[in-house]
Amino acid sequence: MYRIISGRWKAKKIAAPKNFDVRPTTDFAKEALFSILENKYDMQSSAVLDLFAGIGSISLEFASRGCQDVTSVEMNPKHTAFINSTASELDMALQINVQRGDAFDWLKKFRNKKSFEIVFADAPFETEEKKYYEMISLVLNNKYLKENGIFILEHQSRLKLDHPNLKDTRKYGNVSFSFFEPNKEEEL
Repeated sequence: MYRIISGRWKAKKIAAPKNFDVRPTTDFAKEALFSILENKYDMQSSAVLDLFAGIGSISLEFASRGCQDVTSVEMNPKHTAFINSTASELDMALQINVQRGDAFDWLKKFRNKKSFEIVFADAPFETEEKKYYEMISLVLNNKYLKENGIFILEHQSRLKLDHPNLKDTRKYGNVSFSFFEPNKEEEL
């Protein structure tokens, strides 16, 4: 069970079926993350990509806050059906575009098709460190981020990432968010 923190559906509790193997971002960490994002971005005009969307905790939070363009990528068909039905129930179906597929494959397939202000990824905690670096590379090197965009990677706090585009890491208990800025355009 998780709740939507703010926006149109503030305090709405979302309960996933008991047999779902998910780990939604904690309310505490989500509240801190959105506080950071809302100080920098206008949610209503931001395009968001939510990788490893799970049961949609982050996607639904963005939509509740007025974001009109959320793309959720999730591999598990039960989870994608849950996101779709919850978005429909909350009248967010036009805001959230659910794509079923492996996040790594999706990033490889759709490269250079669309850019986003915010890319968020919450890979399973057992993901190998090298896969995190592969994801960082796929997002940053394929123009998924707009010039003013940010890539946020949620990971276990014990994992320390090192990358030239890493701008900040915020720790919330055993969860950390690492913030990456886009690659700088080459000067002509």
